[in-house]
Amino acid sequence: MSRFGDTQLPEEQDRALHRAIRLEWLTIGYLVTAVIPVYLVMGNSQAMKAAWVEDMLSFIPPIAFLVAVRLTRKPPSERHPYGYHRSIGVGHLVAATALLSMGALLVWDSATRLVKAEHPPVGLMELAGQEIWSGWLMILVLAYTGIPPVLLGRAKMPLSRELHDRVLYADADMNKADWMTAGGAVIGVLGIGVGLWWADAVAALFIAVSIIHDGWKNLRVAVAALMDARAATVDGEEPHPLVEQVDELLGSLPWVRAARSRVRDEGHVFHVESFVVPAEGVTPSPTQLREAREAASELDWKIQDMVLVPVEDLPAKFLPGLREENRGHDATG
Repeated sequence: MSRFGDTQLPEEQDRALHRAIRLEWLTIGYLVTAVIPVYLVMGNSQAMKAAWVEDMLSFIPPIAFLVAVRLTRKPPSERHPYGYHRSIGVGHLVAATALLSMGALLVWDSATRLVKAEHPPVGLMELAGQEIWSGWLMILVLAYTGIPPVLLGRAKMPLSRELHDRVLYADADMNKADWMTAGGAVIGVLGIGVGLWWADAVAALFIAVSIIHDGWKNLRVAVAALMDARAATVDGEEPHPLVEQVDELLGSLPWVRAARSRVRDEGHVFHVESFVVPAEGVTPSPTQLREAREAASELDWKIQDMVLVPVEDLPAKFLPGLREENRGHDATG
């Protein structure tokens, strides 16, 4: 039987999930140690403020991931007959919306300061009996916020692909790009130091635009998945190859003349609806249908809740990608 309602991942993916959970807790712990010093030294620098806001936003993906993973372990219920796998998609949507909203607010704030020609002061401070320029302390803190996330992102990225987890992928993608935020803020602080007052606001705009870019990219993918778009790769850029593999497998069965599937992303797993045209004079038995579902389920652990429907003709109305000439060929042999 297909793994209807299964909440337990295969052993390999389960190990990957536990590693991802540890990495997300490590990320949260690191962020706590990062946002506090950034807040303490940011002063009136708009670039530092933008960097601090992005660090605060970085809490959202790991928290959304941890909450969503907990929900996916709940079995299907009468109210939720498909289970809770789509909590991954909901978490992805929440994180993307927060990024886009805060990015837009930062753009407005930074642009306003730039138009008003505000000159952010970065003065001297006393440290161990010595007066030093506050900008050096800002740059030191920014270096701390720019390097560890890149390493965390590189560790999460392969796990996100293995688990087909878009919340984890979005988090890893943001982490990998954090060095640009830190670098932009450093340039803004140095610009203030050499008398370029506008460099601070421009650097803040750069950071805000990068936040909007991340938010829009993830929002587009999250909304498409929740609207039952065709199953795609974890980055949402390409159709998932598993869709074609299912069709090829079903089409290769001796009693099948043609096959076509609709596959939607439920989170970690896929919901598959496959339509098969039996060979002439063949009426598939329950055993043949069960064996076909089992064979498809063995293709990949992500295949969940598969429905196999024998039909006289491939329903082009419900399979928009099916061209009319192919439909006629498949139906007539």
